[in-house]
Amino acid sequence: MVVPGAGEHPLQYNYTFWYSRRTPGRPASTQSYEQNIKQIGSFASVEQFWRFYSHMIRPGDLTGHSDFHLFKEGIKPMWEDDANKMGGKWIIRLRKGLASRCWENLILAMLGEQFMVGEEICGAVVSVRFQEDIISIWNKTASDQATTARIRDTLRRVLNLPPNTIMEYKTHTDSIKYVCLFVLFIFPFLYLSLIEIYA
Repeated sequence: MVVPGAGEHPLQYNYTFWYSRRTPGRPASTQSYEQNIKQIGSFASVEQFWRFYSHMIRPGDLTGHSDFHLFKEGIKPMWEDDANKMGGKWIIRLRKGLASRCWENLILAMLGEQFMVGEEICGAVVSVRFQEDIISIWNKTASDQATTARIRDTLRRVLNLPPNTIMEYKTHTDSIKYVCLFVLFIFPFLYLSLIEIYA
């Protein structure tokens, strides 16, 4: 467990940066996803955060199918983690060119405890894709509508989003069901279709 250095400004929680990259179109099992995600490092103070962040590539400069994750220390950026499994996430899809600014604003708000929801926040993710980028903030309790509404409103404010911005809340149990549906039904159908085409 990391601790603040002498004279440093401690954060309320310790956090860990993670990075993942995968080949698009290939469904990821939980095992392959967990193997693919790499821990960058943990920090406990404002100064330690800036030492990591100032050397990291910005999301807008990433290529391919890449993700940065910033989660409280001890919480893996996976739906199945005990801290996440009953929770969900707010999702915002961004046009290209906005991810770096929005990601920085989001994580600074999270580290600065601007969401005012106690221990509810688990972490945040920025996902770089070919057509768009996606940012999300994860919380522990999907069923707590007052908390999810406060997170939404704070997110809209700290990112300075236009009123017509579409924000989607998705529970992690729904995400797991979707992936299972894809792997069990849709992916085999696509695979068989490709076999027929190229046979």
